[in-house]
Amino acid sequence: MLDFPVENLSAEDVERLRGIFEPLTRSVRELIDATIRTEADADAVAQAKAEIDAATARLRERQLEGSFGVRFGSDGDQMPWGNVVIGMRNPVAPPLVFVPSEIGGVRADFHLGAAYEGPPGHVHGGVAALILDHALGGAASSMDQPRLTGTITMRYRRMTPLGDLHVDAAVVRTEGVKTFAVGHLSDSEGVTVEAEGVFIRPRWARE
Repeated sequence: MLDFPVENLSAEDVERLRGIFEPLTRSVRELIDATIRTEADADAVAQAKAEIDAATARLRERQLEGSFGVRFGSDGDQMPWGNVVIGMRNPVAPPLVFVPSEIGGVRADFHLGAAYEGPPGHVHGGVAALILDHALGGAASSMDQPRLTGTITMRYRRMTPLGDLHVDAAVVRTEGVKTFAVGHLSDSEGVTVEAEGVFIRPRWARE
């Protein structure tokens, strides 16, 4: 049992929590991939289901109500650990780790496996849109100036193969409460999807 709440944590406590939950999340990601690709027989599948159900019941003995949201450490750092793109505790997230790019935006290298398939062997178009929406929003926002998606347009230049991928995003211009951003998804052969969007500073963040 954890002896502190998941909020207002020191940097040391944040790392302690990361050390507890990140390995669990990685294991569940592996489980998702194994579930999709297994060719085990019926008895092995039934045994695995029973073990998974038991583990799920154990984890539900103590849990948050609702979603994880965004928690904050005592130094103000964000902890969006439930986020579907970057969440350290979300096994659905690849997850992406964004860093500043050379052109002043954000970029990330990442891997998408069987869990993200649309057309056989390729990334689902909605997953590509999800990643680009997050990347453009990240480029358009800052800690003290959050911006939310107003509109976003996708151009699918070709199918995106599953595997190692890259995303880039940057701001084009800002006009009042609107920030215009562009980005692209690419593989080793070049760009597969392009995006451009308008991101709005919400009313509650304008003062």
